[in-house]
Amino acid sequence: MASARVQIGRRFRQLRALWRLGGVRGVTDRVQAAAAKWLTPKDLVMPVRREDVLAADISRPPRVVVPSFTPGQQMTVNWVTIPAGPKSGGHTTIFRIIRYLEAHGYRNRVYFYNVQRGDHAYYESFVRSFYGFHGPVADVDQGMEDAHAVVATSWPTAYPVFNSRCAGKRFYFVQDFEPYFYPLGALSCLAENTYRMGLHGIMVGQCFAEKLRTEYGMTVDCFDYGCDTSRYHPVPGTKRSGVVFYARSDAARRGFELGLMAMELFARRHPEIELHFYGNRMGKLPFRFIDHGRVTPDELNNIYSRCYAGLTLSLTNVSLVAYEMLAAGCIPVVNDTLNIRMDLKSAFVRYAAPYPAALASELEALVTMPDFESLSKAAVASVRTVSWDEAGAVVDAVLRRALVASQQEGQR
Repeated sequence: MASARVQIGRRFRQLRALWRLGGVRGVTDRVQAAAAKWLTPKDLVMPVRREDVLAADISRPPRVVVPSFTPGQQMTVNWVTIPAGPKSGGHTTIFRIIRYLEAHGYRNRVYFYNVQRGDHAYYESFVRSFYGFHGPVADVDQGMEDAHAVVATSWPTAYPVFNSRCAGKRFYFVQDFEPYFYPLGALSCLAENTYRMGLHGIMVGQCFAEKLRTEYGMTVDCFDYGCDTSRYHPVPGTKRSGVVFYARSDAARRGFELGLMAMELFARRHPEIELHFYGNRMGKLPFRFIDHGRVTPDELNNIYSRCYAGLTLSLTNVSLVAYEMLAAGCIPVVNDTLNIRMDLKSAFVRYAAPYPAALASELEALVTMPDFESLSKAAVASVRTVSWDEAGAVVDAVLRRALVASQQEGQR
């Protein structure tokens, strides 16, 4: 009874403090957060199946047959992906490469690694309508047909690719260092182990390539980021009047809280500038802004064309957002790290130390620049010749070269 009285008193004082500081909003936010934590399932579904992890003895990789291949022959590639809805940046890059290869004589198949047991037809419809793929789409659990190459596209998919007995040289399409997506623990360890599976890495950008080679012994080939300048470009007749923030509260590596504080500081300094947020819906904030939420590429291009600058943070590798902003004449402000500078080598990007005041100051410098339009036009011109076709050509060459070398050396 005494313990209950102590707890009741503690809760009452806590509610009173919340009311005094935040009013009704402060109390309801705390109640909602507590309810969400209580309702969250305690046994969350992992992004990889236990049975696939248990079957993967990395110290004894299964022997895989690599079909004969001669230069000029049509190549068949199995791509193993997790199902995705529209607007997934990672899947957009994967299918850009697939479409390039398809246009250059490849036969591609897509296999879903569907841990969540989502509706196959539903996700297949996005592969066809949004990502423009018209080849076979199947479930990896039903087994894969033999191919020349079998490609994992994220750390969970590396497990079924490693365990599969279908023919085909094993590759790993790497877009980030995925152990960094999690706190240090079981999931980060399981992700890290995929780099020890002996898969041939094909990596977008250079920033983690040397890490994979030296720390995990991976063979890694790299290709540079592309930019879809047919989709991202200045909209004629559009006047710039704002700043945009790529707000991803659901992805820790996108530095959401840091960016939000930077935008709050900027809003105090320049209340006359429109603020545009896209990514996740924000709800109410202590300053005026336009909450776009999830947007289509065409909608996004219109937003960029209305903005002087864009804040896009990434604490792992480069976000494609920076290139898209440049193509639309919107100057990206990014956190200054070695990883970012390694793959974002543009003279028009503004690098800032990763703390709110520094980020806000870079945004401020751009909106107050006397001749911003000249800078914007030069930024657009700087990426005009950058395309995803160059990336596709590199991947094509890597696949062919690796297959020929594998046969000559008798390797996996």
